[in-house]
Amino acid sequence: MKVKFMVLAVLGMFAFGCQPKEQPKEEPKAAQGEAEKAKAEAEKVKAEAEKIKAEAEKMKAEAEAAKAKAEAEAAKPAETKPEEVKKEEVAAPAEVLGEPNPTGKKVELVFHVMSQCPFGTQVMNGISPVLRKMGAWIDFRLEFIGNVDGDNLTSMHGDAEVKGDIVELCLQKHLYENFKYFDVLDCMNKDMRAIPGNWEQCAKDAKIADDKFALVKTCYEGQEGKDLCKTSFQKSEQVGARGSPTMFLGGKPYRGGRGENDYVRGLCDEMAQDAKAKACADIPPPIEFEAIVLADKRCTDRTCDTSRLTMSFQSMFPGMKLRSLDWEQEEAKTLFDAEGITFLPVILFGPEVAKAEGYERLGRFLTDSKSGKYKVFAGRASHDPKSEICDNKIDDTGDGVIDCDDATCKQKMVCREEVAGKLELFVMSQCPFGVKGLNAMEQVLATFGADLKFEVHYIGDIQDGKPTAMHGQGEVDENIRELCAIKKFPETYMKYILCRNKDIRSENWQACATAETGVDAAAIEACFKGEGTQMLIDDYAVAKGLGIGASPTWIANGRYQFSGIDSKTIGQNICQHNSALAGCAKLDTLAGDTGAPAGSCN
Repeated sequence: MKVKFMVLAVLGMFAFGCQPKEQPKEEPKAAQGEAEKAKAEAEKVKAEAEKIKAEAEKMKAEAEAAKAKAEAEAAKPAETKPEEVKKEEVAAPAEVLGEPNPTGKKVELVFHVMSQCPFGTQVMNGISPVLRKMGAWIDFRLEFIGNVDGDNLTSMHGDAEVKGDIVELCLQKHLYENFKYFDVLDCMNKDMRAIPGNWEQCAKDAKIADDKFALVKTCYEGQEGKDLCKTSFQKSEQVGARGSPTMFLGGKPYRGGRGENDYVRGLCDEMAQDAKAKACADIPPPIEFEAIVLADKRCTDRTCDTSRLTMSFQSMFPGMKLRSLDWEQEEAKTLFDAEGITFLPVILFGPEVAKAEGYERLGRFLTDSKSGKYKVFAGRASHDPKSEICDNKIDDTGDGVIDCDDATCKQKMVCREEVAGKLELFVMSQCPFGVKGLNAMEQVLATFGADLKFEVHYIGDIQDGKPTAMHGQGEVDENIRELCAIKKFPETYMKYILCRNKDIRSENWQACATAETGVDAAAIEACFKGEGTQMLIDDYAVAKGLGIGASPTWIANGRYQFSGIDSKTIGQNICQHNSALAGCAKLDTLAGDTGAPAGSCN
């Protein structure tokens, strides 16, 4: 456009310069006398006109040459103008950064995530519009969580996640200006399981310049990306970021909500009064609503502790007005019956919660109360306040039977019989933490041998008489198949489970039911279609009775609960209560904490 404008300007000058041709109109003055003088004057004018014409012709020629040069430049391939392409492609639209920052002061915000963790992608989706609105005010950085063992990099969700971490770090490095890399990440996160394979198409959809695309690709496929990932894993380890997401705002842990306004509110709180973005004045007030915690202080089980849960909800919903009622209060008993509650603890949310930002994260876990006045969050509630309290030396039900002698207490941890050398594992078959725990058992079983009485149980819920699972129907199906393998092939079922864990989400389970694993596919299929569903329902009741909802959860000797995903931690807990076992002399041979992210699905 600039060259075209110059051509038009030159042509305009040429047209203007042709006007002196009209100057011979002075000639009529000679009719008033002095003909020679008039003739001389006319010759002079003619000479000047010729001179002007020559200059005009010169200008015309120059204009034509400039036009031809401009057309030739425009016809050249884009790669002959690298600086121009770079400027046009890299510079993000003005609206990306939104409000300018004349202060130059920025608030640091760091997300430590895993590229295939749904909660990690959730917070990235939440911050994305904020970066576009007020990115000039934010010093934002993504770091990733994983394990470094020399040059070997591992992550919870496998090698594909490590590659996803690498490509996202490369995108961040080479497309950081105006947070252009988020145009690609937003697209990639729409299909988290396709990461990293979807990055190239997403980069093309985001119209990333060819030179920048090449930089990212070279980074991803070369040593640069590995180095970035290794450094990032180490940074996460240094700050103690083990779970995805772990967020730091202004150098302090951030535990607030994960919606757009939540992040804006948190960022604005960190800004100095003399350096606040205008967007801070536009934050809508949080929706206010009532919430009631119904609990029973007589229950000492960890599932009855609501402190962490209420803290999370208060961060998620800054407008929540929370109050607590204990079972000993009549109002609690009245609400319990009127709203059709069966177990405690629960949280009753007022109907306005549906209008609050963050509701989309919670809504699927809520049910309507009997009256319709409340939305009920039951979580892992399993305490019946009308039943016997199993460790208070009181006949709570008035049936003449106290504590563990009451039939309802038989499955409670406090009433379980201690069995030496017993180890129970409670898992969800497709939980990545559960998978790691099961994999660690290969070395534990080899070390302790027949001295260890090992059992696997599964965690889930029952809805409308049918088993459900956190990770969907595929997990329900695999839970059933693994239970069938345990029942039908008690000597070899772990070979089947370990085989499945190599690709636990694959539908081709038959590939692991072979002569090599000692498990017969036909027998598994028959069990699955027959007794399998009821077996899972009965098995879920074990975890439910114990108040266990986190995968993996371990119980040693039927009484002592612990957590861990590496073989050394498991072995140490076994030996803490069974020091005479021969395997305890070999604890040093067990693989310890490798630094892989620990945690649970719950």
